[in-house]
Amino acid sequence: MAMSLDARERLDGLLRSKESEIVKRWTAISTKSLGGRMAAADLARQVSETYASLLSMFGGQDEVELRGKAGDLLRTNLADLSTNWVRQGFTPGETASTVFALKDALLGVWVADEGVSAEVGRDLVDFRELSRLVDQMGLHIFETYAREREEMIAEQSVQLLELSTPVIKMWDGIVAVPLIGTLDSARAQVVMETLLQALVDTGSEHAIIDITGVSAVDTQVAQHILKTVVAARLMGAECIISGIRPQIAQTVVGLGIEFGDILTKATLADALVHTLRASGVELVRRGA
Repeated sequence: MAMSLDARERLDGLLRSKESEIVKRWTAISTKSLGGRMAAADLARQVSETYASLLSMFGGQDEVELRGKAGDLLRTNLADLSTNWVRQGFTPGETASTVFALKDALLGVWVADEGVSAEVGRDLVDFRELSRLVDQMGLHIFETYAREREEMIAEQSVQLLELSTPVIKMWDGIVAVPLIGTLDSARAQVVMETLLQALVDTGSEHAIIDITGVSAVDTQVAQHILKTVVAARLMGAECIISGIRPQIAQTVVGLGIEFGDILTKATLADALVHTLRASGVELVRRGA
């Protein structure tokens, strides 16, 4: 619903004529709600900037709507404030409560300025208390939603990591881990855990780590692979690294990465043939 012209003019006059007092009250209320966890100068600056962007909504000809054109500057300011406070460790509730504190600041200035009757004053106080309760309800829903959303995203990330690192049983006593994409620390840990568990479950003595689908190999990726090989050896299994493409081979040599006595093969097929022979399987090529 669009704000009426009369209301717009009245609010614009109040916000501009009482700017310094409102900002002062808003800063004081926010300082108390944050328990002094932000430097007073920083909080005062951010409150002043937010208030200035609020005033800008009333200065033009566009509708006074946060989601409208008039609210562009205020939306940007609120987004920057939210991002900044997240990085400083403030909760969504603390951030939103600081914005809600503007209502108390405005009410305090308005009551003091208008000199309202005792009866009207009581009604305003009652409304303020009810408004605070409604704000708390909204914040509780918001924080619960954000928490559940984060947990769901974390669970999905774990599931994606597990799906992206399948262990395939190639033959009795032989398993393979085909890696695709980027191998970072978190995924490397999942690869190691998944492979070791598969070795236990299948009783395999040979494992193939295929990096054909790995986009790039640097020192960090190489270290992750080597740690996985060492862990598998501690479980009594020998590992072969396959999928060493020419580009990767050049990178490995250029970086001076040493695989030591770890056997490498150009393709997964070559690695499988080697492990089959090492397992005592005799391979015979049939004639046409």
